[in-house]
Amino acid sequence: MARILLGVSGGIAAYKALELVRLATAAGHALRVVQTPASRRFVGEASFAALSGAPVLVSEFERDPARGAFPGDPPPTHEPLSHLELVRNADLYLIAPASANTLAKLAHGLAEDLLSSCALAATCPVLVAPAMNNHMYEHPATRANLQTLRERGVGVVEPGSGRLASKGEQGIGRLAEPPQLLAACEAALAGATAIGPPAPGDDHRRRNGDRAGDGDAASAANGARWSDVNVLVTAGGTREPIDSVRFLGNSSSGRMGVALAEAAHARGARVTLVAANVALATSKGIARREVVTAAELQRACEAEFAACDVLLMAAAVADFRPAAPREGKIKKSGRAGMSLELEATADVLVALAAQRHAGQTLVGFAAEHGDQAVDLARRKLLEKGLDAIVVNDISREDIGFDVDSNEVTILTAGASGNGARRVARAAKAQIAEAILDAIGALRAGR
Repeated sequence: MARILLGVSGGIAAYKALELVRLATAAGHALRVVQTPASRRFVGEASFAALSGAPVLVSEFERDPARGAFPGDPPPTHEPLSHLELVRNADLYLIAPASANTLAKLAHGLAEDLLSSCALAATCPVLVAPAMNNHMYEHPATRANLQTLRERGVGVVEPGSGRLASKGEQGIGRLAEPPQLLAACEAALAGATAIGPPAPGDDHRRRNGDRAGDGDAASAANGARWSDVNVLVTAGGTREPIDSVRFLGNSSSGRMGVALAEAAHARGARVTLVAANVALATSKGIARREVVTAAELQRACEAEFAACDVLLMAAAVADFRPAAPREGKIKKSGRAGMSLELEATADVLVALAAQRHAGQTLVGFAAEHGDQAVDLARRKLLEKGLDAIVVNDISREDIGFDVDSNEVTILTAGASGNGARRVARAAKAQIAEAILDAIGALRAGR
């Protein structure tokens, strides 16, 4: 199990960090907690100390009774500097919640408190989980600070959308839920997310094993220029009418597509989201087109496709629709049963692939069932003429449709054959980062 250093900055979402500590310790991880002075106004040190089983520090100048050691490890015989010893011993540093003020400090290399000093001294992977009002999160300064951190190899656990702390406020900025935070930490520790590798030759990398395979790919992807990229994303599930009140649909909530749109937007891309029956909010900077049926989705995509550089076809598009939808409502009275004739819908992705121009990158998504999922997706990759396809196994209840986590395999096509990269179970925001990393590496290699 891992040693996780948790930094808690000021904000009402600090209460969620308590649940993260409980979940992480229950999973066998050892935790130490550092807090900003402002965070103590929301949650005190005693609560974190009780759950982690270790002293909590706020200032560089207070003595650490554990001398920088994590629970289960022997303390050193000398009195080390807290901000150096804590991150030297940590396998991962997560800052959650990360306030707008804290993100600004980290982006500009300030070290005015223990939390930011630890970040500046860290050679282990670093994750930040923003939490703030939606207007603060969407401010250009915050977006620029997050982009700066990404370019330095810091992983970002994207916030969720919904009800915010202020009464009546809705939007993006909610701290990711504790299970998502833990999944992000474990994915980062496994090298499955966009966490930049430690500096070449540092002791921590040698001590914990070389994860260069994933790290180098992430670094290359982070180096790709997204500010010049137009990204077209589809999300959600189409609904095909049976009558005026009933429809054929599927279980897709649009979470994966929205996570992709938000991640691309955060990297500076110009993003258009074609949302099929998606109830989730998105950032103001994302252009959004609402559709209902497969035919409407096809028309919207065809209108936007020529201008896009990257297509992420994450929507679950119906394969069939009622051949003769009824006007009005079909009455049940007097009916012993009913037959419904279906007809095939157009394959939107195949139609778009036939119109592609040089420089475009097309990514499909395949929800397959069981042991043959990857083989079936590889066949689709080749048949549809795609650059990549992302496959998840819908036979599992803990990933896929209408849940916050996913586990995918990213297949890419090229002259050297089909590459495959498995991304372990993580929050969909983290899966989105891994997918964009793979796309960035693919485009950079052209």
